[in-house]
Amino acid sequence: MRTALTIAGSDSGAGAGIQADLKTFAAHGVYGTSAITAVTAQNTLGVTAWEAISADLVTAQIEAVEGDIGVDAVKTGMLANAAIVEAVSAAIETLDLGNVVVDPVMVAKGGDRLLDDEAVGAIKAELLKHATIVTPNIPEAEVLAEMTITSLDDMRTAARRILAHGPRVVVVKGGHLEGPESIDLVVSSDGTFELRGPRLPGRHTHGTGCTFAAAVAANLALGQPIEQALRSAREYLEGAIRHAPGLGRGQGPVNHFWRLYS
Repeated sequence: MRTALTIAGSDSGAGAGIQADLKTFAAHGVYGTSAITAVTAQNTLGVTAWEAISADLVTAQIEAVEGDIGVDAVKTGMLANAAIVEAVSAAIETLDLGNVVVDPVMVAKGGDRLLDDEAVGAIKAELLKHATIVTPNIPEAEVLAEMTITSLDDMRTAARRILAHGPRVVVVKGGHLEGPESIDLVVSSDGTFELRGPRLPGRHTHGTGCTFAAAVAANLALGQPIEQALRSAREYLEGAIRHAPGLGRGQGPVNHFWRLYS
């Protein structure tokens, strides 16, 4: 059985972080493991508190998983601070982990900051060079590329700037832009293509970034080539949004098991 490791923050039930990742792995038939970077108190209305785990303990979790169960793909999410970013980057390099999908989580869906400024620099300097794929949304891409994004052309420019930090593929997700379609732009040294789909109505989109990146990692673990892994992940996410269970009074979770229970 193929395996995937998520390195991210916990979630109290809002449908993001570790919970979203492990559900997504399971929905793809991949055995999910985890290294928790932070404990959060959150629901569909927002994050009320969070506390980072020590960097040494994060490293120990990664080593424990890799040394016994094995890791066919890695997905990173909330990394909280520079020490954790550096520890994760070092572990990926030392353990020679492949199929690394970096979701550069900076702000929660409700607007709560989940990454400090020093950590952003560490992601750019240390982590992105190990990434097979990095999946920023528009606000995250603006921070990583140090520019404002208001159009598809801006997304393309930002992606190329982020590509210069070393990842093989950059996916700038266009959900924050206006228009009838949601367009994700994929850029690599081999060229550019778009993932297009209708802009789906509704407020139940909590954890969509985590879910997409985890689906990409699961597909890579299963041996899919990069383009197929991205297209399959986008299709899975659209279905999960369409079949959202309608939980919570805020931005509710998607349905990670929609293929089984829809």
